[in-house]
Amino acid sequence: MSSRAHLLLPLLAPMLLGACGALSRLSEVGRPPEMSSITDPTRDPAWRPVTMPMPAARPAPAEANSLWRPGSRAFFKDQRAAQVGDIVTVLVNISDAANWQNASAANRNMDQVTGIPALFGLSNYLPKGVDPSKLLSVNSTGSADGTGSIKRNETVTLRVAGEITQVLPNGNLVVAARQEVRVNSELRELQVSGVIRPQDIASDNTVRHDRLAEARIAYGGRGQLTAVQTPRWGTQVGDILLPF
Repeated sequence: MSSRAHLLLPLLAPMLLGACGALSRLSEVGRPPEMSSITDPTRDPAWRPVTMPMPAARPAPAEANSLWRPGSRAFFKDQRAAQVGDIVTVLVNISDAANWQNASAANRNMDQVTGIPALFGLSNYLPKGVDPSKLLSVNSTGSADGTGSIKRNETVTLRVAGEITQVLPNGNLVVAARQEVRVNSELRELQVSGVIRPQDIASDNTVRHDRLAEARIAYGGRGQLTAVQTPRWGTQVGDILLPF
């Protein structure tokens, strides 16, 4: 491949990606976006088993005449989700607000006079009118003012049912939930994943989102309205590459 082709590849790559996206959108002209089929989340090529720090394994004591089974969390059978494939409902209730302001001011004044009244008798050779005690005079003034402000308000309230994809050695559960809702030509997608403790699951088989460790919550969509609100791929590439 010539050197000219190597130079053109970085320019052609965004165009090819944009063309693929355009073909996908052209295939949906005149009809709403297609909903994805129900699939096993563990068969997704991007899925990876979760590894977390685990306590050292301890052998369970033998209790031949006891009705209690080592490792059980309750004497009677618990109907809440506990095994791979069980369904648990995640309650997402995010109400986030941040208000941050900062101001700074700095001033500096400097006035310095430097002179050499006598230097090995060389001051006698200076031109007339030159005061050797005031050979150098320096003054400077500087000031800086800065202000900053951040205001953010986010509110998301959702309920989504997911399934347990993994039981960790310490008993914690890995949950993955995905939901798609199509209204007219707009498809809304909700994805929630994280690690929960079995005891945080309520009696109605629900768990709050703030009980999820390593929580990943995504709420977005695709369709005609999203396409109008999203900058074109050329604009996005320009924003990344242009230095000014």
